[in-house]
Amino acid sequence: MEPNPLAAEISGPPIATVLDGLATTAAGLGAGEVAIRQRRHGPNRLQVHRRKPLILQFLGRFANPLVLILLFASGMSAATGNVASFVIVTVMVVLSITLDFVQGLRADNAVDALRMTVALRAQVLRDGGEIALPVDQLVPGDVVRLAAGDLVPADCRLIEARDLYVDQAMLTGESYPAEKAVAVGAAGTGEAVDTVFMGTSVISGSALVVVCRIGDDTAFGRLGASLTSLPPPTAFEIGIRHFGYLILQLTVFLVLFVVVVNVAFARPWLESLMFALALAVGLTPELLPMIVTVTLSRGAVRLAARRVIVKRVAAMHNLGAMDVLCTDKTGTLTEARIALVRHLDFTGAESERVFRLAFLNSRFESGLKSPLDDAILGYRDLDVSGWTKIDEVPFDFERRRVSVLVADAEERLLVVKGAPEDVLRQSTTYEGADGAILPLDAAARATLDAQFAALGEDGFRVLAIASRAMGPEHVSAALSDESALVFTGWAVFLDPPKASATAALKALHDVGVAVKILTGDNERVTRHVCGELGLPIRDLVTGDELQAMSEAGLRARVGKVDVFCRVTPQQKERVLLACKASGRVVGYLGDGINDASAIHASDVGISVDSGADVAKEAADLVLLDHDLSVIHEAVIEGRRTVHNVTKYILMGSSSNFGNMFSMAGAALFLPFLPMLPTQVLLNNLLYDASEAGVPFDDVEDEALRAPVHWDLTLIRRFMLVLGPVSSVFDFLTFYALIHLFGADEALFQTGWFIESLATQVLVVFVIRTRKRPWASRPAAILAVLSIGAAVIGAVLPSTPLGPFFGFVAPPAGFYLFLGVAVVSYLTLVEVVKQAFYRWLAPKVTRSWVRRR
Repeated sequence: MEPNPLAAEISGPPIATVLDGLATTAAGLGAGEVAIRQRRHGPNRLQVHRRKPLILQFLGRFANPLVLILLFASGMSAATGNVASFVIVTVMVVLSITLDFVQGLRADNAVDALRMTVALRAQVLRDGGEIALPVDQLVPGDVVRLAAGDLVPADCRLIEARDLYVDQAMLTGESYPAEKAVAVGAAGTGEAVDTVFMGTSVISGSALVVVCRIGDDTAFGRLGASLTSLPPPTAFEIGIRHFGYLILQLTVFLVLFVVVVNVAFARPWLESLMFALALAVGLTPELLPMIVTVTLSRGAVRLAARRVIVKRVAAMHNLGAMDVLCTDKTGTLTEARIALVRHLDFTGAESERVFRLAFLNSRFESGLKSPLDDAILGYRDLDVSGWTKIDEVPFDFERRRVSVLVADAEERLLVVKGAPEDVLRQSTTYEGADGAILPLDAAARATLDAQFAALGEDGFRVLAIASRAMGPEHVSAALSDESALVFTGWAVFLDPPKASATAALKALHDVGVAVKILTGDNERVTRHVCGELGLPIRDLVTGDELQAMSEAGLRARVGKVDVFCRVTPQQKERVLLACKASGRVVGYLGDGINDASAIHASDVGISVDSGADVAKEAADLVLLDHDLSVIHEAVIEGRRTVHNVTKYILMGSSSNFGNMFSMAGAALFLPFLPMLPTQVLLNNLLYDASEAGVPFDDVEDEALRAPVHWDLTLIRRFMLVLGPVSSVFDFLTFYALIHLFGADEALFQTGWFIESLATQVLVVFVIRTRKRPWASRPAAILAVLSIGAAVIGAVLPSTPLGPFFGFVAPPAGFYLFLGVAVVSYLTLVEVVKQAFYRWLAPKVTRSWVRRR
């Protein structure tokens, strides 16, 4: 029997002991053994991310207190002999909940399927080969290869490691990367140098590790809700919640009002209670969660067709509200096809020495290879078999350079490659054309500054190459060694502007999204690229200038700055937070390790499928193509989804509210209930079914040209203005039924059921657009469902099913009245709507909520 690996301490014992305990080898597991362990241990997921079984999800829909009380009251009605009422009420409730559940489940499944296309993967050794697999398929005993930029997929023990540095601040709180090595270390997440933990990220280096603990048994899983809790709600989610509170207050008031009135008039208390509860169910927009879920998921599916994967559908609102997009320059404004074009010495001449040193640095660097490294290695192959790497000082975004200590039979060198400003700051001499080492005095520095400026103004990216001779006793590299360097020359690169970027920038500008460039490149190169693309620069700030700014000063200036150059990851985050503090909804597009903090800080985090794991994990959206034009399409889709959710809420808070208010008012003067509880529920079910087409409705181009924000004030005013219009026609119907048609209880209830359903369903054609209804065509599915629901409501009383709900066949004259009343109602709603948007609608205010 295999020992339980999760009960053993993984840090400390020799790696051979750990492998034996896991019944595995450094070559990994076979497929047959993996299948056995997957059945035993389950998927490599945290409990918080696992869904309840479907049956529990379905039963959870009945947890609405109003529904439970209604079912209880109808049960009591059955106990007194009214079994038919109990059956009808139960069927109506189950059908309504089933509609909500099925639609929501389909939407969730669609989004999950999309999310899996960009699920994090790990390089796993299995059956003698190396394959990329989703991390949830890992089992204890799997052997995984890690590289810079990867997220550690489980708690693992090191088998091999090379210059491995891991960011484990999420577990230890330490802001500096921890060095890891194949050595026996003390147990515990803070001291285990031979162990890496789930959720931490590889900053530099590489490793071969064996999986020891997965899922909830990891250190990450044991920390529980403090690390796995959901991110704070978006402004849209908060708005939906506040709308729910508003409806709840109105519902409680109406229920109490109806119960008190009916008791005061000595009407049957049980029937009165059921009517009041049915009224409350009818007023409550119980379909709202489904409408929100389906609408947002529908938007996610449409974006998938444009090769944009939405990982968190709630972010669709922030996407629609986004009015600032911050992005790096490389790959977004440029082609990201970086090519090494020159390698120059101090005199500006081509130098083989410069290229050889650059090649050695890139060849032996173990951190995440940048496109500049790829360009150097791909320029021309050099035979460096005589050289060996001794040590390395990995790249970081504060120093902006990387150093490798290498040696051959003749010399030992520290080779440094990095940002020109930072390398020149550490250089004291330079290498002349004849190999002579000369002092880097003021005149020499001025020459180099002029060369650097000229290259930048021509649009070239530049890395400085320097070195330092080290003695044979030097067996390690440290930060202190990066001093007294000998400047050798420049590695010059070209990254041409992207042809599609100009149109994409204009498209974003036309829909109210300002683009800000946040780049580590220098200002001359950035100005050149922006000039090529026709992107105006009102103001430009460098990282040094940003460092000297106070938070208040940055907030005051950030709105007018279009470009931030030579900025660090921390400075990118400062810029984003300053934009948000000024009331903007900010998106950030990035794909590297250095972008993770900025993605976290943004309202809409965007990464690309080819980006680092830490960037993709932090993002809300993942682009399968690194193209700015798809951001424009995503913004439009985000706005479309929010508009469609708002349509449903405006309908539910106006016509539906008006009808429910009319029911409560009718209880004051009618000697009977204006509608039976079963009729109220049937009315609500047909209305809900008709609104299932809202997520698929079209939105006018005019509505998509500006950011859209959740506005509860608009909804409240709309409800208070349009609701009474519905009630006026309800009371007109009451009068016609009593005085024109001499209606008894059954005919009154039938007639008002038909009229109330027709008005509240058909008004969607007026409310769905700010234009005239005939100037905006609804989606076919919405039109069919809405007209179909109104027709069913009008025909049902005359069918054999009518008596089951207490209906009678209305006289022919009633349908003539109905046609006139509905047309008059829709006309008046259109007049009031136009006046409302002209004079009463509040100005849209910007709002933002920090996601994380």
